[in-house]
Amino acid sequence: MTRVQDAPTGPEPTPPRRPAQDDIPVPPRRPVHATPGNQLDTAHPQQEGPTDLRLVPPALAAWATAALALDASTTWVTGVALAALAVGLMLLLTTRRQSTRRQPTRPQSTRPQSTPRQITRRRPTRRQLTWRHATWPRVSIAALLLSIAAAAASAGLHGADLRRGPVPELAREYATVTAEVEVGSDPRLTRPRISGDHAAPVSVLVDAEVRRVEEMDGTVVETRAPVLLIVDPGSTTKGGDAKGDSRGRPEHSPWLGLLPSTRVKVTARLAPSLTSGDRVAAVLRVRSQPVPEVVGEPSGAQRFAGRLRAGLREATDGLPGDARALLPGLVVGDTARITPELDEAFKETDLAHTLAVSGSNLTILLALLIGPPGLAQHIERRGLAPRLGISLRATALLGGVLTLGFVVVCRPDPSVLRAAACGAVALLALATGRRRSLIPALATAVLLLVLYDPWLARSYGFLLSVLATGALLTLAPRWSETLRRHRVPPRLAEALATAAAAQALCAPVVAVLSARVSLVAVPCNLLAEIAVAPATVLGFAALAAAPVAMPVAKVLAWGASWPTGWIADVARTGAALPGGGVDWPGSWTGALLLTVAVAALVLVGRRLVKYPWLCGICGFVLLLIVVAPAPLTRVITGWPPPGWRFAMCDVGQGDATVLAAGKGTGVVVDAGPDPKPVDQCLRALGITRIPLVVLTHFHADHVAGLPGVLRGRSVGAIETTSFEEPADQVEFVRRAAAERHIPITRAVAGEARRAGPLTWQVLWPPAPSQHLAPDPDGPNDASIALLVRTAGLRLLLLGDLEPPAQQELLRSPAAALLGNVDVLKVAHHGSAYQDPDLIRRVAPRLALISCGEHNVYGHPAPSTVAALRAMGAVVLRTDQDGPLAVGGSGEGLRVIRG
Repeated sequence: MTRVQDAPTGPEPTPPRRPAQDDIPVPPRRPVHATPGNQLDTAHPQQEGPTDLRLVPPALAAWATAALALDASTTWVTGVALAALAVGLMLLLTTRRQSTRRQPTRPQSTRPQSTPRQITRRRPTRRQLTWRHATWPRVSIAALLLSIAAAAASAGLHGADLRRGPVPELAREYATVTAEVEVGSDPRLTRPRISGDHAAPVSVLVDAEVRRVEEMDGTVVETRAPVLLIVDPGSTTKGGDAKGDSRGRPEHSPWLGLLPSTRVKVTARLAPSLTSGDRVAAVLRVRSQPVPEVVGEPSGAQRFAGRLRAGLREATDGLPGDARALLPGLVVGDTARITPELDEAFKETDLAHTLAVSGSNLTILLALLIGPPGLAQHIERRGLAPRLGISLRATALLGGVLTLGFVVVCRPDPSVLRAAACGAVALLALATGRRRSLIPALATAVLLLVLYDPWLARSYGFLLSVLATGALLTLAPRWSETLRRHRVPPRLAEALATAAAAQALCAPVVAVLSARVSLVAVPCNLLAEIAVAPATVLGFAALAAAPVAMPVAKVLAWGASWPTGWIADVARTGAALPGGGVDWPGSWTGALLLTVAVAALVLVGRRLVKYPWLCGICGFVLLLIVVAPAPLTRVITGWPPPGWRFAMCDVGQGDATVLAAGKGTGVVVDAGPDPKPVDQCLRALGITRIPLVVLTHFHADHVAGLPGVLRGRSVGAIETTSFEEPADQVEFVRRAAAERHIPITRAVAGEARRAGPLTWQVLWPPAPSQHLAPDPDGPNDASIALLVRTAGLRLLLLGDLEPPAQQELLRSPAAALLGNVDVLKVAHHGSAYQDPDLIRRVAPRLALISCGEHNVYGHPAPSTVAALRAMGAVVLRTDQDGPLAVGGSGEGLRVIRG
């Protein structure tokens, strides 16, 4: 008997399904990022795929539209916005309808629901690919038009803020009003500026918004108009007490303590803005209000940020000068202590981005939290978050909180928001290793920021930030890989490629701003980058510790002072190099020429890198150009001539002369209006030791360049006139001397001195009891006049003596010494105010005039030049002939133009 086997009670097994023609099983997916062989590897380009540029055209279109629409008429802006919106929506609707009609429906699967779903990837059919290619241009154009519409609307609204309300009309009438304004930025001081023979007054500048204004008839109007608030020097110190720095800057003004979002009431005069197309509806000038009248306290967030910033300033009070000034600027963008000389050094070396809040600050902080970017593909990133066992979600939350705190402390103004956005994009690119895929993120950031604040479209800072970030995402990886293939160490290749790429893209814009191209920008940025991260981390640690533990904050600030001082030294050293930069046309035509030059240099460099010996030769030649050693420069240019005795530096509208007193030694008479030209002149002359600096009088065009004379040189003493006016320049000289422990003496007629082969005698001014009464020309008439003898030559230096003092000099006992003069330094830049009897008495063989090109004073006067030539003198002037050097002896007098 055959036994029948029981059938299984479970569900009947489903026979294997034959795969459809378009269903292709997907093999196990390879990781998007291959495991790197070293810490600096990035994702393989083939794994990243082609760069997605779809959002770039809308971002650029929105940028251009916002820049044009800010000061356009309302009718034009409205028309553009509506037309772009209508056409864009029409394209989208048309594309949507066609997609509904033409896109094939996916066939229903006959597979039972209980069957486990096999992971498949459906290959697009030919019809689907054709449809995608047909609709993609329409979608792109629609996105472009919608971006234009949004940018036009946003820019139109922001631009209208400058034109609406009573403020623009009152500004055109130069009306004096009582207004309530809200502070929008940290108050700042204007930079010292030399105007003729005096320093321009230093004022306090505040970006603000007028919220309420009282018109002439007493009507109070609520408004919202952005203005530039200028507090004149008479209002910057309480009670008119001029407490300032070496240039008379009112550092202790109560106005400087105002925090953003504070509301103050002012009585001021409105005036139109001097620059068109700026984010200012008018200029509000306060003239007689020593203390701001606060009517509204700042917000809690700003008070908290203000306490942190004040704590950082207090923690840095005991640091050396450069570190004390630079650390707050590096950490939170507080540049109040940055001196004009240090600021100029950072600009000349293209390190100015370290003085402002930039995306690199946030990148460093987030990298400290997440881990080094080079370990992005490793399981252990070695950041603070993994070490503390913080989950990924909590790490992301902490990163967001840190970014928010960064924006609050550094002030939520557009520049900080720009830095935060670009810094986050740069960090994301580094941390993921997918730099090319971050181009859409950068385009999105640009688009959103321009829509949020259309004024960024006209900001050079915004343009430089985007260019630098774009260089990091596009050029730097390729250049780094090329350098590695040629055996450059990975870390050096990464740093060099980043610095070079950023410089290549940013140099044309920097040239527009400064009319100069720096040849030391890349090496200076490389050297400074070493210290930026430790200075930033320690600086932020001091910032956080200051409110709770000031001693700890001071220790952290002291630690940060070392890398900060290194950055300042790099900037000063690079700026001091004779060939550190070349002049360039400061226009967009010049920028285009520089772009072509950079492109050509890159193409040549790609071929040059294959020949290391040729690269070495080019690097050596560039080093010689930048350093410009004096012996080589003398051979090529003939300047300074061998055996020179007297040199007149070309310092613009001012005076600075040098008397040779031995090898590398010179007596300097006056310092000119700017430290940089006189410093360069002394370097070219090879002067390293100065036994005496003679300041003929205290006008700014003779003393303001004193820091350039003292920089890096051994100075024995400073001699000045006893007529101490103007007071601000007297204080400036005293502080500059005190900082370097240089004694100050006063010159008196009859005094005789010697330095090496050089002898000189003071002819003027007479003893203090015989001084002229103070008058508008008092400082000029109190100038020190010197008669110098060297190598058989007689030189007469008259300072800025005016005719009354010149006539008194002819009547003084020194008149017997005035004959047979070989070289005359013409008084007061060759002005028309000269005593003809003195010119006839002196009868010089050579007359030298120091003056600035196209100066507003008309120096030298044609009548003075004609009178000197009528006496048989050869007349040379620095505005036409450049620096001048006198050599020879006796009858062999010669002069060389620099």
